[in-house]
Amino acid sequence: MEFGNTKIKKHRLTIGGCDCLELAQKYGTPLYVFDVDYAASVAKAYVDVLKREYPDFTVCYASKAFCCTGIYELLAPLGLGADVVSGGELYTALRGGMSADKIYFHGNNKTEAEVKYAIENGVECFVVDSERELTLISRYAKKPQNVLVRVNPGVEAHTHRFIQTTLVDSKFGFSIADGSAEEIIISISKYNNINFCGLACHIGSQIFEKQSFEIAIDKVTDFIVKLNKSGINVERLDLGGGYGIKYVEGDSPLTPKEYMQNTARYLKNAVKEKGIAPPRLIVEPGRSIVGEAGITLYTVGAIKTIKDVKTYAAVDGGMFDNPRPSLYDAAYTAVVVDRADEIATDKYSIAGKCCESGDVLIDGIELPHLLEGDILAVMSTGAYHYSMASNYNRNAVPPVVAVKDGKSCYMVKPQTYEDIARNDAKIEF
Repeated sequence: MEFGNTKIKKHRLTIGGCDCLELAQKYGTPLYVFDVDYAASVAKAYVDVLKREYPDFTVCYASKAFCCTGIYELLAPLGLGADVVSGGELYTALRGGMSADKIYFHGNNKTEAEVKYAIENGVECFVVDSERELTLISRYAKKPQNVLVRVNPGVEAHTHRFIQTTLVDSKFGFSIADGSAEEIIISISKYNNINFCGLACHIGSQIFEKQSFEIAIDKVTDFIVKLNKSGINVERLDLGGGYGIKYVEGDSPLTPKEYMQNTARYLKNAVKEKGIAPPRLIVEPGRSIVGEAGITLYTVGAIKTIKDVKTYAAVDGGMFDNPRPSLYDAAYTAVVVDRADEIATDKYSIAGKCCESGDVLIDGIELPHLLEGDILAVMSTGAYHYSMASNYNRNAVPPVVAVKDGKSCYMVKPQTYEDIARNDAKIEF
């Protein structure tokens, strides 16, 4: 079974030309492994198709998917910008070489310190999600600061409800339907140091079909027509991301070319039919760039069979390095790295080591007969794993190892127990 750029050679799983068993032996487990060439090729595919289909564009990497200096060092030379949602992501992007004039600052509750820091560092654009934010931007902007307004077009993407972001009941954006979006846009005119540039929306994550994006384009371009009639120009349109990837057999995501070609052509037709000026198109792929570029390696420990119920195979990771199954029932595929093409004979629930009954990474997967010490590779873990990892139970966040052309090196170094306790302070009153 091959995902992303993994291959099977002589029964053993490889990624980026590196043998996964040898990686586990060299670096230990749990271990995130990241194929930099694969991620770069996906990012380049987004840029290349938009150059042909819609030349006025910006591809902003969605930092929340996987944020470390190395990812920006990889993507910035390819012409990508970035979207960030915190001061920490902004700091990391800048440190990784991302130009501030290609950074868009998102978030539904930016702090005053974050707004000040972003303006001081010349961030290109804020994506405004509250009236309060306009007040903060105005307080610190010494010259007109570009902003987009995040709108909620009310499109229901067919994903888990926790990762749908434009339902009527959503903490994100201003509703187009109830008039609040138009109100906030009009209110910007009272600020002489804020420049309204356009609209942003994001309908959800892990979306496989084209229709949700087409409906969103229809709704926001209808809204642009309405704004134009009021004398308000929309120079940029940020359609967000949400492009799906393959986690398990049966997942059928579109390719970056298919996603972008359809979006670009549909938008061009929509603006032509409605007689509006074509806006700059901004898209924000994150998961689709890094998701299938990553895998996680674990070592099998205790194996426990509950008669007539199930067999648990516990690994040395868990919800501290992958909280997604516990958060929203995310599904995964795994293989035994040195028996990657062996026929599955047994059924297991892959349990984590955290003190939580719900710490199960994969519930009910068929694998070859497992033994203590086997190395498992869980596929498609490049997005929302390292970025969502924690020190729960004071477990160390696993390191990230970059692989390319049979070579490997740290992308994120290992944590030590000292790192975990570094900021603990002695109580002194």
